[in-house]
Amino acid sequence: MKSLQDSVGNLKGVGKKRVADLATLGIDTIEDLLTYYPSRYNDLRPADLTTAKDKQKITLHGRVVSEPLLTHFGYRRSRLSFRLQVDQEVVMVTFFNQPYLVKQLQLDSQVTVLGKWDARRRQVTANRLTTAALEASNDFGAVYPVNKHVKQGMLRSLIRQAYEEYQNVIPTLLPQTLRQRYRLLDRRQMLAGMHFPKDAGQAQTARRTAAYEEFFLFQLRLQAIRQAQRQEDGLRILYHNDEVKEFIRGIGFELTNAQKRVVNEICADLRRPYQMNRLLQGDVGSGKTIVAAIAIYATITAGYQAALMAPTEILAAQHAEKLAKVFENTPVHIGLLTGSLTAKQHAQLRDAIKRGDVNLIIGTHALIQEDVEYANLGLAITDEQHRFGVNQRQQLREKGDHPDVLAMTATPIPRTLAITAYGEMDVSVIDELPAGRKPIKTKWFKVDKQNEALHFLREQLAAGAQAYVVSPLIEESEALDVQNATDLYEQLAKYFGGDYQVGLLHGRMSGDEKDQVMREFQEKKLQVLVSTTVIEVGVDNPNATVMIIYNADRFGLAQLHQLRGRVGRGDRQSYCLLLADPKTDEGKARMQTMVETNDGFKVAEKDLELRGSGDVLGNKQSGLPDFKVGDPVGDIKMLQIARNDAEQLLKTPHWDDVDDNQPLVLYLKRHQLETHFD
Repeated sequence: MKSLQDSVGNLKGVGKKRVADLATLGIDTIEDLLTYYPSRYNDLRPADLTTAKDKQKITLHGRVVSEPLLTHFGYRRSRLSFRLQVDQEVVMVTFFNQPYLVKQLQLDSQVTVLGKWDARRRQVTANRLTTAALEASNDFGAVYPVNKHVKQGMLRSLIRQAYEEYQNVIPTLLPQTLRQRYRLLDRRQMLAGMHFPKDAGQAQTARRTAAYEEFFLFQLRLQAIRQAQRQEDGLRILYHNDEVKEFIRGIGFELTNAQKRVVNEICADLRRPYQMNRLLQGDVGSGKTIVAAIAIYATITAGYQAALMAPTEILAAQHAEKLAKVFENTPVHIGLLTGSLTAKQHAQLRDAIKRGDVNLIIGTHALIQEDVEYANLGLAITDEQHRFGVNQRQQLREKGDHPDVLAMTATPIPRTLAITAYGEMDVSVIDELPAGRKPIKTKWFKVDKQNEALHFLREQLAAGAQAYVVSPLIEESEALDVQNATDLYEQLAKYFGGDYQVGLLHGRMSGDEKDQVMREFQEKKLQVLVSTTVIEVGVDNPNATVMIIYNADRFGLAQLHQLRGRVGRGDRQSYCLLLADPKTDEGKARMQTMVETNDGFKVAEKDLELRGSGDVLGNKQSGLPDFKVGDPVGDIKMLQIARNDAEQLLKTPHWDDVDDNQPLVLYLKRHQLETHFD
């Protein structure tokens, strides 16, 4: 019996070599082939020149009325021109760097050309020529992303063959109620419309169905995971409320309203009998660490251990140092577990964790190694969670007996992406900065105004401030004309002479070397720290009030905002100076956004608008899918509706017994989800 899970090798003319070639495009099964959608369509229907718009891609069919003229210029460059009579008008047609076409052109012959229309000059710069009249069935053609192994013609032929042979076993995944509600096509019609549309309207209708289906299936999987997690036997962490309140009173400052709200959300989850899976979002300096500390303390009062996993040893050590002060004179015993421990130190700490002598374990991915066993892990926290892969986060979840999980990020994530990438998680947001925190003043200097920025820096240093100076590279690169960290360090050391001490920090230094430089900066032995983006996350020096970023247009908005967050951590006014000569409108927009706002969520929204979802989060790290059709930015309303529909369907009693939904049940099982009906 035929199945969409059949190998593409079942198709006629597809042998082992072609199977391997198709695999380079991610096509292994018939379903992969049928859902390998076009990136665009060529409208090959002859254009009406009276209504054609300037710069529009058009098709013209007509008679060659002048001898083709071929001229060569430059190295292996050529221009082929001729006049084409289209109805009652004669237009000039030009092909660049396709000299071989001259042999296909004859005076008075009928040809069809595809190219860009110049309305003012009444001419076409063409890139495709055919000497035969186009068939009516092929005048609106799909164009697919291909590579050197797979050509357009072959791919089109295989998709048509697969559709003709397998169309009768194509299941419709979307429930009938949803198709009727939104006037969507069944899956067979949708696939035909995506691959073989007669016109743009048919292609658009098919795309709308394909995008919704893609969003709905993704959200259904996320909501099924969420539902399955809530049915697991989680821990009920019955913390001592009075002790937690006493701890909060002893912190020494009033929590913001946003912090109080988030603490209540987390503490409510701790008491519930299912496994917490919560994302804590907060802008740089919003006070996520103290919220995490309260959750940790609550967990420990209930007799459980807590673990905090950070992406780097510097950040892990900083957390340990900061939390040691927060938990002074409490029953919290901290262990720092990193890869730089000696074998003996590692073994001793591992034994203490297993016995329960250490109840707060802070570290890097060393926390999830197989030989690390916990006595009774109740709460697992990941900091800067987007820097860990999905598997690493899952390994921490699986330590102990279904511990509650809190993921923290200082990278503000627009709601668009939060409901896409983290749809299976509950989200808490700290959207308020602590009282008295002064907004960082950001200024943008063109590179030729560098001396103004350095003069300002000298004035700030004279007033007792310290500064970070960031460069994109460690050493000189021939490929990029950007200021590199080692050169910058030497230039600034010379510029300041003996007045101020300059240090250098970059990723190629050993852990001990980095620690030494950071210690000297914290102790104010260094006034200026020249660094690469190694300081992007976690470095905390309240006396550092100036940040200068060289070649700022080389960084994304989110990264610029993270870097800026290294200053403004005390009660003094802080500054961020951007040195950049952006060549593109996008680069200029990034600089302008940084100058105009300190709000990380506004920065993130602009970053999303400029770069798109995949680049903002990074698909591999974030778990954000590379949607084939749907655009989580442009189609945000559709995405939100799909999420609500998926959630409602799973709440419907016995929905999986309805015949119309059986293809969905099989779909979820095929994706190996441990759902409640498995």
